[in-house]
Amino acid sequence: MAKAHISATNATDKTIRAIDRKRERERRFILKKAKENAEEFSARLTQRLIDREVIETNSVQALRDVFVQQLRDLASMDDFDIQMKVAPNRTLIPDPNIVSLYLTQYIIEDLLNNPAIEDIFGEDIDVYRAVDSIFKVLRPPQ
Repeated sequence: MAKAHISATNATDKTIRAIDRKRERERRFILKKAKENAEEFSARLTQRLIDREVIETNSVQALRDVFVQQLRDLASMDDFDIQMKVAPNRTLIPDPNIVSLYLTQYIIEDLLNNPAIEDIFGEDIDVYRAVDSIFKVLRPPQ
């Protein structure tokens, strides 16, 4: 009977694949929950951004509607599109929440062009912390 040969490279590859599968499952779970609860999350996010004085708006409802649409669209986006969007802020913090990172970049980059937005204040990390304070509940327990 032949002896199974397990090399260090093979073990490393298996470990990397296991980590990738775990991250992919977590990502799918987070995106699904964000889509299912888009109304609730957008209301809470809008209020948090206004309370922390990150966003100044002339229409709270328009802002809420924008976030609902983003959360619903996010679940059906290609992984490539999401990665391209979050690339500028990927190194903002270690192990970021993908929804928080995506919405942070959306707020910084695209939301300013919305007619309901008067101004956006703070640094990237401040915006991320405000957004993540709402979406951190999406992460499954470790």
